[in-house]
Amino acid sequence: MTDWPSRLLPLARDLPPSGIRRFFDLAATMEDVISLGVGEPDFVTPWHIREAGLYALERGMTAYTANAGLPVLRQGIARYLEGRFNLRYQVKGELLVSVGGSEAIDLALRVLTRPGDRVLIPEPSYVAYTPLVRLAGGEPVHVPLRADAGFRLAPSDLERAAGASGARLMIWCNPNNPTGAVVDRQQLTALAEVVLRHDLVVISDEIYAEIVYGGDYCSLAQMSGMRERTVLVGGFSKAFAMTGWRLGYAAGPEAVIRTMLKVHQYAMLCAPVMAQVAAVEAIERGWQDVAEMVEEYGRRRRFIVHALRDMGLDCSDPGGAFYAFPDIRTTGLTSAQFAEDLLVRAKVAVVPGSVFGPSGEGFVRCSYAAAINQLERAMTRLRDFLKAGG
Repeated sequence: MTDWPSRLLPLARDLPPSGIRRFFDLAATMEDVISLGVGEPDFVTPWHIREAGLYALERGMTAYTANAGLPVLRQGIARYLEGRFNLRYQVKGELLVSVGGSEAIDLALRVLTRPGDRVLIPEPSYVAYTPLVRLAGGEPVHVPLRADAGFRLAPSDLERAAGASGARLMIWCNPNNPTGAVVDRQQLTALAEVVLRHDLVVISDEIYAEIVYGGDYCSLAQMSGMRERTVLVGGFSKAFAMTGWRLGYAAGPEAVIRTMLKVHQYAMLCAPVMAQVAAVEAIERGWQDVAEMVEEYGRRRRFIVHALRDMGLDCSDPGGAFYAFPDIRTTGLTSAQFAEDLLVRAKVAVVPGSVFGPSGEGFVRCSYAAAINQLERAMTRLRDFLKAGG
């Protein structure tokens, strides 16, 4: 018998499984579960976008594309970034189409992280950041986000962490997953000053950039001096309800993007051509669909935040994404205990905040990317659960 554990790379072998998936797997074994755990839209990809992908198949478009992605798609992404953020990127050399935003993050970490490099991760954060940093050979340094500051990254906290750690790189998400917090222009300006002072490079995950509820949303790359030290990651999954199409992109300095492209060539080759054709349709003619979906998310957001507060759970207003992050510390339960008890006893699936980092303990993530009638049923069950003693 082959001793497989000894043959496996210890770093990969010992990675913990996703804390989110544990609850999904448990919920899948139960009937009548209302899931507020899934981080994807409940909308189907708009028909005209699906039709574009189908038409690509009908035309026999089943071959590889250029490694960096279809030129027409990169042109569309470039126009979007210039029109939305006044950020100009060269179609050839500064833009890369990836297999979801997750691949773009992985590629950026792999080419920017040297063995032993410390990488700042403001947390609560997306569950993939810490494992991907470790797989790239880096050492994660968690920067706690404070609940009393609305889980927004404070410049003073970044200053302290950057100075103490000697980090060269930061990865963050704005709007934030799991809290829904959005850092505004004034705060971004102050954060950029810290980044420049400590000579940091930033991977800015902005996959939720189009799901915001008012305010002046900006990209960190817009701030003075930041374009040349930021890899901006975006994609089509959230805004256009295209999670299963697996299509994202990275925009940044040519030296970084071209190096990412080389790794992408060997590891993935290219993103699926049908998905790329559908994405061209999305970025050219899908914005009314986005507006309608965001309007509906806004309605659900108002409902769930009000419902949570009404039952005694403090919850800040999420400025973006489609997550509420209520405080459950008054129940006396850990976030994992609360989520497991709620699932078993009330058949409502949420995600314990602890899986997103130590600062998430005492909170749970509730996705309101679910139909309003499902949210209403879930809140009724949650209210009954709390009345019964949690």
